[in-house]
Amino acid sequence: MRILGIDPGLVRIGWGAVEIEGNRISHVENGSCASKGEDLATRLLSLFEQLTEVTNRLQPDSAAVEQTFVNKDGAVTLKLGQARAVAMLVPAIAGLEVGEYAPNTVKKTVVGVGHAQKQQVEHMVKMQLPRVRIDGPDAADALAIALCHAHHMRAASNRAAALARAAA
Repeated sequence: MRILGIDPGLVRIGWGAVEIEGNRISHVENGSCASKGEDLATRLLSLFEQLTEVTNRLQPDSAAVEQTFVNKDGAVTLKLGQARAVAMLVPAIAGLEVGEYAPNTVKKTVVGVGHAQKQQVEHMVKMQLPRVRIDGPDAADALAIALCHAHHMRAASNRAAALARAAA
């Protein structure tokens, strides 16, 4: 199963793909989409087109997006929410289920601490995906989101199997 993790942002959307085979999780690819244009609509369109190209090329089976961190500045939070809508819409158009995770959940799952620093997250991504070359902090966050989704999917699958065994 291939998972696309997406870290939404208005300036840059990070993305990272991992693949699950049995108990093994491996790196596929990572990068970021940089917004282009002056006005908000043009920037959102450029992010949409770039993320669509990534999704079409990687052909993921599932996607996960980080939930928006609410900022004290309402206008900034609203704009980030619009970028997050792009990050959720692209995989939805591709027919993918989209998991959503709070930033603290991603950090807790990948690092073990819900308030981990960005450097700690990147370090643990590198530990879990040996030989990965990360294309910047947005891509590191996206890979962490993909890893979080992979671990949560695995746990849900294990629970379902245990419940099925118990019912039999």
